[in-house]
Amino acid sequence: MNSKGLKLAYFFAILNAVIIGFSFLFTKMALQNAQPLDTLTYRFAASFIVLSIPVAFGWVKLNFRGKPLYKALLLASMYPLGFFTLQTFGLQHATSAEGGILYAFTPVVTMLLASIFLKEATTILQKLSIFLSVFGVVFIFIMKGSSINLSNMTGIFMLFLTCVAFAGYSVLARSLSKQFSPAEITYFMLGIGFVVFLVVSLTDHATSGTLDRFFAPLASGTFIVSILFLGIVSSLVTALTANYILSKMEASKMSVFTNLSTIVSMAAGAMFLGEEVTVYHLIGSVLIIAGVVGTNRLGRKKASESIRFAEKIEA
Repeated sequence: MNSKGLKLAYFFAILNAVIIGFSFLFTKMALQNAQPLDTLTYRFAASFIVLSIPVAFGWVKLNFRGKPLYKALLLASMYPLGFFTLQTFGLQHATSAEGGILYAFTPVVTMLLASIFLKEATTILQKLSIFLSVFGVVFIFIMKGSSINLSNMTGIFMLFLTCVAFAGYSVLARSLSKQFSPAEITYFMLGIGFVVFLVVSLTDHATSGTLDRFFAPLASGTFIVSILFLGIVSSLVTALTANYILSKMEASKMSVFTNLSTIVSMAAGAMFLGEEVTVYHLIGSVLIIAGVVGTNRLGRKKASESIRFAEKIEA
């Protein structure tokens, strides 16, 4: 692989952070019209149906024959199933601020899992850079007056497990990139997510006699726009690009980009919701960006290893 492929991976990593940052805004809008589980069902229905169109016409080629589907199933159980289920129920017992603080630790968990299972090595300066980006996010939340309430241990534990689920996905997806194409991994993940969330949501409505509520949100134009963004852009595009990134870049390097979404969500809140941006927001943002840059620039010795890994995949 040449440096062009690596540059594209960096571009996609930044794009993903921007999309995830805006997804909080659209999720808030969607949840005004539907329950969390129904929102997830419609979200993955949109992403799976849209990706199925080029697959059906043969524009996107998929070949699962002879490939370890049990590993892909394990991947889907971590993300989207595990991640979104834990996040949804975790936020019922804890605040969104606590969720934001705990989600910031995802790069640290990813770095640990990647070092154990992928034998990814990070320099001392890279480790410090990862912690710097995490501290930037935590600093913003603390200065806003947020903290972790230990009486919400059930919710906090579930939200911490979302970090583990996403970190596990990042590590396993990088490993599976040798056997599956990004499109194959993405199609499998979105398909499993759609089927499982649909079955659970319809079963829940059927047992409680509220099937009409499942279809009611479709009367709202705001809900449909939100779902199209969450399904096509926030789920489909980010899944495709994330799986591409993990075929070119170490999991620990990619994961630190997730903290950039905090900056984007602040900017989106300021632009569209009139939320205030203060000096501590700017300080935290500088720390996050410095951490992301440091993680990806202070391990130059590892770059050739990343390129060799990608060349093996392409061979």
